[in-house]
This record gives sequence, C-alpha cells and structure tokens, in this order.
Amino acid sequence: MSSQSQHSDLDSSALGTHISSTPAAPMDPPSTSSTISESDENPCTSSSPSSAPPPVHLPLSWPPDATLSLQWIHHLTAAFDWSSKNLPPSQFPSVLPVSVFDTLILTASKILHKEPNCLRILEDSVASTDSTVVVVGDIHGQFHDLLFLLQDAGFPSENRFFVFNGDYVDRGAWGLETFLLLLAWKVFMPHRVFLLRGNHESKYCTSVYGFEKEVLTKYGDKGKHVYRKCLGCFEGLPLASIIAGCVYTAHGGLFRSVSVPSSKRSKGKKNRRISLNPEANGLSLGSLEELSKARRSVLDPPWEGLNLIPGDVLWSDPSMNPGLSPNRERGIGLLWGPDCTEEFLKKFGLKLIIRSHEGPDAREKRSGLAGMDQGYTIDHVVDSGKLITLFSAPDYPQFQATEERYKNKGAYIVLEPPNLDVPIIHSFEAITPRPKHWRKISRGGAKLPCNSREVELINPSGGNKESVS
Repeated sequence: MSSQSQHSDLDSSALGTHISSTPAAPMDPPSTSSTISESDENPCTSSSPSSAPPPVHLPLSWPPDATLSLQWIHHLTAAFDWSSKNLPPSQFPSVLPVSVFDTLILTASKILHKEPNCLRILEDSVASTDSTVVVVGDIHGQFHDLLFLLQDAGFPSENRFFVFNGDYVDRGAWGLETFLLLLAWKVFMPHRVFLLRGNHESKYCTSVYGFEKEVLTKYGDKGKHVYRKCLGCFEGLPLASIIAGCVYTAHGGLFRSVSVPSSKRSKGKKNRRISLNPEANGLSLGSLEELSKARRSVLDPPWEGLNLIPGDVLWSDPSMNPGLSPNRERGIGLLWGPDCTEEFLKKFGLKLIIRSHEGPDAREKRSGLAGMDQGYTIDHVVDSGKLITLFSAPDYPQFQATEERYKNKGAYIVLEPPNLDVPIIHSFEAITPRPKHWRKISRGGAKLPCNSREVELINPSGGNKESVS
C-alpha cells in the first residue's frame, strides 16, 4: 500500500474512524505474483503531460491465439494511459481499432451473460482461508485513479479477487478506457474479477451524463456501433454478489418483494399488465430467490410493473427513517431504514452490506447521513452487522473546474481471512495533475450545476424521465 493511501480496520471499536492520508506520488505496485516485472511497462504511470513515444506498438491487436495474457492487459493499460495524455480523443481508434473493441466486448459479454444475477464468491471454505477480496465503488470514468487503485490494492491474482460495484462510466472523460480495461481483466480472470451493474450502465444515464458523447467523440462514424455494443454488454452485468456467505454487495442496495398476491392474479394479458403500486400493496423486502429470478437484461430498469427488482438494486438508497418507502427524489427505487438492514442481514445470515451509488454531491443533501469526503460512510450499525456506502472516485466530479469539485477522497475495501466480514477501508487521494485532453469532451445532454444531486423524476402519464437539480 502506498503512502497516498492509508487504511483502517472497521471493527466494533472503530466504527467512527476516518482515514487521513498524505498526498504523494504513486509508488511501485505491491510485490505480488500478478504485478508487472521491472522489464514490463508499468501501467500506473504519472499523469503529468508527456511527449514521449508510445510505450507499446500501436494500434493494439487481438492476440493471435485469441487468448488474453497478463502482458496484453499491461500493454492495453499502458496504451490507454499514454493516449489519454498525448492524443486527442478523436484518435482513439489508432490505439484500439474497432475490430479489437468488437472482439473484446463480444468475448466479455458472453462471459457476463452466463453469470447469475447474484454472484456467489468464495463459497468454498478452503478457498476463503487464503484469499482476499477487494471491493470497489463508483469510478465514473476516472481512469487514472483506477490505475492507482489497482496498483495500491495489488492487481487481480489467484488469491486476490475483485468485485466492482458498478458506475464505470459517465461524468469522467475516460469511461470507455475504464470499462474496456475492466472487461479485459474479466476475460483474463473470469473467476477472480467480477463486474456488477450500476445505474449508469443504462441507456438513459449514458445519454445524459456523458458516456454516449464520449464514445461518439472517440470513435467518430463508428461511434454509434461502439455505443450499441456497450449497451448490450451493460445488460449482461450481474446485479449483486455474496462474498464468503457473509457480505452482500450491490450498487444501490436492497430491493422489494415482487410476489403478486393471489387476489391480484388473472389470466392472459391482464396478468402481465399488473402494476405494483407500493402504496396500495405495501412494501416488503425481497428475497435472494426473487433476486435470482429477476430479468436483468434491460437497457433501462423499469420503474413500474413486475420487473422492479433491477431498478431497486441499482437505484435505492439507505435512510435513517425506518421501513421501506418509494424513493421519491429519484423517482425509481426505494429508501430503506436500519430496521430493513437488520432484517435482510439476519434473514440471510449476512454480516455486512457494501453498496455504492452516492458520491459527495448526493450526500450533501441527505439528512442524517454522513458526507462522502473520505470515500465511504457507515450508514447503519445494527445487531447483525453494518451497512457501508463506498465511493471510489476521488476529487469528484472530473468535469468541473478545480474550485467546483468536492475534493473528496476515494476508497476501496479489502476483506481478508479469517474475518472476511470485517472491512479494511483504504482511502486515497486523486492522481494529479490530470491530463488536459479531457477538456475536449464536454458532457452531452442535460447541463447540470456541479453541486446538483443526480436525480430523476418520472412522469407517470407519459413515462418520460427528466434530470432535475
């Protein structure tokens, strides 16, 4: 772990501990079997501007034997890092041709679509005795901060698992590089790297908050094709994970039961058109079995009807008020209180929930909940365990002038045996200075002030969504 990042064990005696860290230049990767040797290119280079030649041969090509290697991933990382500092976005195809993109995303999509809605990680008691798990929150296209995180935590390996909680794209200038690098790791180590879906991995969010514009800028006349392929891959991302039988992770969090009372059932089309009105029917927590049966392959999670679980998992937020209630401010998903956290943990034998979804902008208007200045908050402490919100994009958001950003730290969580339910939280500073070419990509769609909370309202009559401050 570098001096730019420090950590704290969060046991029952350290629930209020915040992490202080001192900015420093990135250090060499930890000494593990998966890090780069001195003879290889270090993908985690400084973000200072450079006129150096490409560190690898460009354009990149798919391996002749169609098998990704660690070296290929290092080359991909180094190429993305170099191009972000030396090339305008429109020259991205000279780094990663569309043909290579197509092969990578097709290969990754096949793997992702075969995975269950809720991944079971480290179920084997033997494997869980010598393996660690790194959990990562929102990244939002902050590619260079992701590189530091991978270096600081140690790259994925046989004994180091990674679970990413979604929101890889939007708001930052390098969402495409971020997502593609993680897909490459997924293809290389499909049983060690796990990518969950965030609410921004959707057609609506990417069309409003920057990713679509980024892709069109980088791939030009092939941009629409690349964007469609990314949307198709988003549909295959799993919704949640359970680690070692005791830790639940998801982007937004908990979800409702969608079982339809027998009195509401009918035959034929009428049954398919039932709309679950939460105020009319009441709300109760959903089960892991219901989660496993939800239909996740949708471009935008529905906000009404029978397939509400994906929207809940991606959009819901914790609250200090007891019970379940509609998330009126977002217009989709739920708010759940500490009593619901306790019920969920106890019912399914869990001890910890790690969710993401809220950055410093979202938290500054949330009554009773802590701010996100350290990259994490402990939202609920109940008899059966804890609920933590994790945010991994420091100095957020990238698309604002320096004086308008939140200057928050990012964080990631390490779960180590024998106490995999005791989170070790690492907080880290943003990599600076940032490359300059990101200024060439402006956010498409709605123009929101930097301190506006990402909120969506849904028009019940027309079914349309609009972003509001």
